Amino acid sequence: MFRSETEDESEQLQSDADPSSSTCCRGEWSQSGFVPGADQKDLTNEDNSGKERETTPLTRRSTRKRSQPVSSSAAASSLNSPSTMYKLRSHRRKTYFAALPRNNSCKRPDKTFSTAGRRNEKRKCQAGKQSQAQGDDEDDERWCGVEEEDLEPPQPRFRPERDVGPQLNRTANYRPLDLFQLFFSTSVIDTLVKNTNAFGKKKYQNQKESWVQVTSADMYSFISLVLYMGIAPLKTFKDFWRGSKLFSLPFPASVMPCRRFLAISRSLHMNDPVVEAANEQKKGTTAYDRLCKIKPLYQQILEACHTFFHPYQHISIDERMVATKARIGLKQYIKNKPTRWGFKLYVLADSVCGYTLNFFVYGGKEYEPTGKGLAYDAVMRLLDIPFLGKGYKLYVDSFYTSPALFLHLLGKKIWACGTVRSNITGFPKTKNNLMTKSTKRGTIRWIRKGKLLFVKWLDTREVTMCTTIHKAYNNDLAKRRVKNTEGEWTVKQVPIPGCIKDYNRHMGGVDLSDALIGYYNVLHKTQKWYKTLFYHFVDIATVNAFILHKEMCKLHNMPAVTQKAFREQLILSLAEIGSVPRRSPQQNFMVPASPFKATPITSTAAGSADESTATPSEVPALGHLPSYFVEQMTNVAPRNRATAGRRSCVVCKRKSPVYCSTCQKTLCFTTSRNCYSQWHRRNRICI
Repeated sequence: MFRSETEDESEQLQSDADPSSSTCCRGEWSQSGFVPGADQKDLTNEDNSGKERETTPLTRRSTRKRSQPVSSSAAASSLNSPSTMYKLRSHRRKTYFAALPRNNSCKRPDKTFSTAGRRNEKRKCQAGKQSQAQGDDEDDERWCGVEEEDLEPPQPRFRPERDVGPQLNRTANYRPLDLFQLFFSTSVIDTLVKNTNAFGKKKYQNQKESWVQVTSADMYSFISLVLYMGIAPLKTFKDFWRGSKLFSLPFPASVMPCRRFLAISRSLHMNDPVVEAANEQKKGTTAYDRLCKIKPLYQQILEACHTFFHPYQHISIDERMVATKARIGLKQYIKNKPTRWGFKLYVLADSVCGYTLNFFVYGGKEYEPTGKGLAYDAVMRLLDIPFLGKGYKLYVDSFYTSPALFLHLLGKKIWACGTVRSNITGFPKTKNNLMTKSTKRGTIRWIRKGKLLFVKWLDTREVTMCTTIHKAYNNDLAKRRVKNTEGEWTVKQVPIPGCIKDYNRHMGGVDLSDALIGYYNVLHKTQKWYKTLFYHFVDIATVNAFILHKEMCKLHNMPAVTQKAFREQLILSLAEIGSVPRRSPQQNFMVPASPFKATPITSTAAGSADESTATPSEVPALGHLPSYFVEQMTNVAPRNRATAGRRSCVVCKRKSPVYCSTCQKTLCFTTSRNCYSQWHRRNRICI
């Protein structure tokens, strides 16, 4: 039984009006001979259908007749009028675009756009979807509190390549000189002597005074005086040899004459002048070495630091500034350091004892960068130590900390912890559950991203940490002084993350080394930048030797001496193996002596004993007798005995070789000047 044409047409219109029920494509609509969306009035218009049949080609008309059902042939012919076709096309466009997803970022491309324009629109649409997905991921993250449990990461297994501590014979007793010579060995001294002689000979070749060759003994005496000047600092070198009442130090003159010390200091060189001249010709090229002048000593000190000590599990990295105002490109500026201007050194130190394990002087782009930043390259260069081992815990500050660095170190079995900057790549950007201004002191927030833990802790200010060692909270507490409601200071226990507690305990390795160096710093003002670094290398060697002494005393259960006593013993030992001056030093005759008391001679003693047989206590006092300075000296040529050791007279200020043996005053006693009697009479001293 067939339905009427009107019922068939209405069902087709309802199905086209509903996009979900439509399964026909646009081409099928045109081939089937009917178009959805027309109303009943248009479907019964016979006049328009007759005109349309006359204007339609026979081939198309016959095709449509063959493809449509017999029962709807009359109705289909009535749909081909121009007005009906226009209304149906507009309806199809509205229905098609109504079914598209409504997204402002994905607009319908205009028909006039080129293919490249459609691609750009498509890329923008995809980028919008990706950014929306990232935003959804950040919204999923949140800062957790202490009430939420964090899983503790697996702790490192400490496996060093060598036994930790001094790499020495642990049953032997080492003197300060033996420990210092581990760093300034005979090869180091020979290098200094060779290069100093080469430069001194070149410098003095056109001068009246000829260059006297420096020996190894002279270099030991020179280093002894350099260390002595760190214990008893004065403004200039010449002040150590002055014989006035204020500057009367007999030790420097007993080790080396002033002129000899100044000559070695002016000609001191660590590299061969020929090598330096060849390097200067490369200036302006990539082959130029800015640290060429210190290279041999630099490398030998570094090798000694690696060799004679193995670090404990906790190590730290930080910068160190060596003060200088030299006009050279190596000079750096760090505003947060006590020494703002100077040479910048990156230092790896043991967190327990402060031993300097590795360091390098920052000389700009002297090596090929990896493209991951200066801090990343500095850490990897300092940790590039043979026989270091695995399982170390490294502590750094915010300059070095980055998620990329910590993950790379974790792959090398080195765990890390440090303060972090919130604008670094990889730091969580979510603001969900952040701390506010009303948050209480001691509040902790944390986020774990795989093997990285980010922690925020509110103390007097907000502290942000990144670590691969710790868990968020281990029930640790810290004492803080806070004000109560009445304005009184009280001690309060506040929660503290374990990473911050360990950071405060183990981050100070480099600071401890800097403090030990700063107590007796041998640095002096100099016009040559490389001499500044030479003095610093002497400081590093001395402090490392002192730390080795303390570690050896711990192994032997013996008390260690202080650093001052250690340096004093070292100075005396270096002076003993050093050169001896050709004449005795000027003695300190300005020290007041106790008055000479004469012992009276009894008549019995005088009558019973001869003068030659009298005991020393029975010898009568001789009073204030003059003496010559030359009597206290040795190896003085006969022609110089009349003028050797002359000093300023306290009366006429002229030079005199005579002094009072009791008053210890320099006085003239010649045929033209008798200041000796004049001074004693003025002071009512009977002679």
